[in-house]
Amino acid sequence: MQPQEQINTFIAGLPEWQRLLMVRLRRLVRTALPDVEETWSNGAPTYGHKGTIVSLHAFKTCVSVWFHKGAQLKDPHGLFKLTDKDATRAVRKFKVSENETVNEKAFSDLVKQAAKLNETESKGAEPRSKKALVLPPDMENCLRRDEEAWQHWERFSSSHKREYVEWVTDARQEETRKRRIAKALEMIREGQAKDTIVD
Repeated sequence: MQPQEQINTFIAGLPEWQRLLMVRLRRLVRTALPDVEETWSNGAPTYGHKGTIVSLHAFKTCVSVWFHKGAQLKDPHGLFKLTDKDATRAVRKFKVSENETVNEKAFSDLVKQAAKLNETESKGAEPRSKKALVLPPDMENCLRRDEEAWQHWERFSSSHKREYVEWVTDARQEETRKRRIAKALEMIREGQAKDTIVD
């Protein structure tokens, strides 16, 4: 199946409010960048121009918009909702819930900014290698025992997965680690991002 067909099928299966929002965001990206590359990556519609720009994730209660180099973008309208750990991450995101609206001009401006950033970085820049993500065995065993949680995990982007893994492996005590794995299982089963967890 071609990426566009896969994305069409994915969007068609969403609740109406998410479907309408996804269609609108998709159109805004294409209008801002007529030559944008549309792909299906990590369970989400993903858009790129000389590198990934933005991906659109549908969760149970929201649509989450991820700008993969958002930390380098200017956000004068305050679309991005920062968490405590965002200072060390490249990705920036914002969520749209049912009955909420998107500042379309601000969104389109971010898309154009991200494309220009990729163009600048692609001129002679060496791609940086990323450290492979290793899922701890105890966490993997826990997730695999729950079919729904594992399906959500498989759909998550690599950065989304990395947030959970880092949170679990940062635990200094075994009891804390076990508690975090249990909490992660609960949240992943609901398709929720790590930044919604309060430790």
